[in-house]
Amino acid sequence: MPIDSHMHEENEMDGYAKIDQYNPVLVKQIASDYEDIIRRIGEQPERDGLAKTPERAAKAMQFLTHGYDLDPAGILRSALFKDEYQQMVIVKDIELYSLCEHHLLPFFGKAHIAYIPNGHIVGLSKIPRVVDAFARRLQVQERLTTQIRDCIQETLNPLGVAVVIEARHLCMLMRGIQKQNSVATTSAFTGAFENEKTRSEFIRLIAANLS
Repeated sequence: MPIDSHMHEENEMDGYAKIDQYNPVLVKQIASDYEDIIRRIGEQPERDGLAKTPERAAKAMQFLTHGYDLDPAGILRSALFKDEYQQMVIVKDIELYSLCEHHLLPFFGKAHIAYIPNGHIVGLSKIPRVVDAFARRLQVQERLTTQIRDCIQETLNPLGVAVVIEARHLCMLMRGIQKQNSVATTSAFTGAFENEKTRSEFIRLIAANLS
């Protein structure tokens, strides 16, 4: 049967295409709330510059909190492989972006994560995906750190897990104390990383510039 060239052209896609999908009901509901907020702070949501802002903000909020729809443990289990390797595996300088649950302002920085396998290794890309799954929620940095640690420990059952997060918080930079150079650092460890020698090696490696 001959192929309709016009249909073929319409269905043909040149390489990779990223498609953002949003819940239209939620967009409408959240946009209505944003429109009310804009009006209450003294602005006119109908004016040109703001006419589409409630919808844009609603979509942005859905994206920034889409971690609630993700299963971090499932992400790890999707790429779990048997392996006898039992040395430290480190993924460092993982960019993270989250929203402070106290003021709904962003905090952002880097996560450094290590684990020592115990019969299984995980695809390296899954570790940053786990970071995103927990970060894309309303968070505090302390809980984010322990959630990542616990997820990796409980899912992989490794000999140990180490997580260090360094982040800047706009709720400290833009308001309140307004300290522009402040950085918050949190850490959480299990198993072998509770040993000072192993933990010190991890800290040394994440601080080193090996490239």
